[in-house]
Amino acid sequence: MEVFEKQDGIAVEGVQDFDLAQTLECGQCFHFVKLDEEEYGLTAYGRLLHVSQKGDTLIFRNTSRKDFETIWRHYFDLDRDYAEIKKFLLARDDKLLEAISAIHGIHILNQEFFETLISFIISQNKQIPHIKQIVSEISKRYGSYAGRLGNQEFYAFPDAEKLSRVDEESIRMCKAGFRAPYICDAAQKVHTGQVSEEALAQKTTEECRETLKQIRGVGDKVANCVILFALSRREAFPVDVWIRRIMETLYFGGETTGIAQIQEFAEKQFGPYGGYAQQYLFYYGKTVKMGVNIKKL
Repeated sequence: MEVFEKQDGIAVEGVQDFDLAQTLECGQCFHFVKLDEEEYGLTAYGRLLHVSQKGDTLIFRNTSRKDFETIWRHYFDLDRDYAEIKKFLLARDDKLLEAISAIHGIHILNQEFFETLISFIISQNKQIPHIKQIVSEISKRYGSYAGRLGNQEFYAFPDAEKLSRVDEESIRMCKAGFRAPYICDAAQKVHTGQVSEEALAQKTTEECRETLKQIRGVGDKVANCVILFALSRREAFPVDVWIRRIMETLYFGGETTGIAQIQEFAEKQFGPYGGYAQQYLFYYGKTVKMGVNIKKL
């Protein structure tokens, strides 16, 4: 992988095992807009990014070399060897071969803690387009203006201090529904330090899970998503309805299986790379409409 400065931004050539569309649209993040094929606008860490891909080249059009090195390189997890991760997983479980072959280019993003927490609280019983709408509305109302790409305006997601000053009814106006009190509680707990990214970094994965579940509306699935996508605990294996169906089909003979049993099995089966296995299975399962034709995988 080589990085070049160009007149309109940064070019990264020779990128391996990475697909921009798969990475952004696999259900791990919600603060982006598709501008064209393999071309997106997104905000993260208070910055607006215009990014596109052609073959093994990524183009970061409105960023400096410094921002690329300090933000986007890490955000897109570009320095990790995903070929080795796939090799590890397939050596342990050849049932992943079809999913990994089809969804070859997913990277797990290194996202901001607070935005990830709120996004996955919102995600409960919501489809991805609706989650994106709510995240966008909260950002527009309470975040800072990040810039414009074409006719599309972008806003950074508000921090915990700012969102903690927003009342529940105002959050409901962002179409958050029953999640509004959960969002308010999360903002208060993060703002006051009752739940902090710094403290979580010193805890075990299980301790992180239990701490996050002190927030109203946060259960194992939301906690595991935050642990995986914002705390870089790659062993975390979030289980939702899609993953449950996929796991039941692949590993439990199609029998109804409890989430705790699936979680325990995944920890043993996939070890430190459970999060990667989950992403391959999740995106592939939804792509082949696992809920409609469960035998297809």
